[in-house]
Amino acid sequence: MATTLSPSTTLTPDTRMGDVLAAFPGARRALFARYHIGGCGSCSFSPEETLAELCARNEELPVEEVISHIEESHAEDVSLLIEPVALHEALASDDKPALLDIRSFEEHEAVAIPGSHKATQELLHEILGTWDKAKAIVVYDHTGERGLDAVAYLSGHGFDNVKALRGGIDAYSQEADSTVSRYRIEFEGGCCGGGSCGDDHDPEHEAHDHGQGGCCGGGHCH
Repeated sequence: MATTLSPSTTLTPDTRMGDVLAAFPGARRALFARYHIGGCGSCSFSPEETLAELCARNEELPVEEVISHIEESHAEDVSLLIEPVALHEALASDDKPALLDIRSFEEHEAVAIPGSHKATQELLHEILGTWDKAKAIVVYDHTGERGLDAVAYLSGHGFDNVKALRGGIDAYSQEADSTVSRYRIEFEGGCCGGGSCGDDHDPEHEAHDHGQGGCCGGGHCH
């Protein structure tokens, strides 16, 4: 099953960076890779800043060129994703991919896609040192925000058959296998200072983990 993500946002010089990232999740990585924008405090950007403003204060970058780069990078990102249903079918086949979970230990222990391995430093050394570079590998996180970064890392080390799960384990639970529990992450004092992450969770399919430290170092999976 092909992955087709068609952003509803048409980028213009006046598009705010918050809207850019919402429609093109890989835009931050694309901007840093080519222009070294967004990788540190001095070159970061705010959600309210427009593309034109961002380009103007970064050596007057041609805004249309930057827009084209974001759109082209997005198309490349899409080619590196696998749909939840397609992964579910692949895992039921005789030629199933290796499944790597790049979430925290707490999240992995609370709920994981069956057959997946927690990505640890030890496993990473084994993968880079002994695995067949042509081996099919799928990586996943919670909601799909970090999967492509892991794909880029493995691809950079010669693995040419690596994909990220579109939408992470959360989309997998909703679209492919409802027996995999959904969850949300809460931090001490609230998520990002006063709330909870993932309020659209399904209360009938929650995974609870109140281990020491909580998810992502300092919170709890719910």
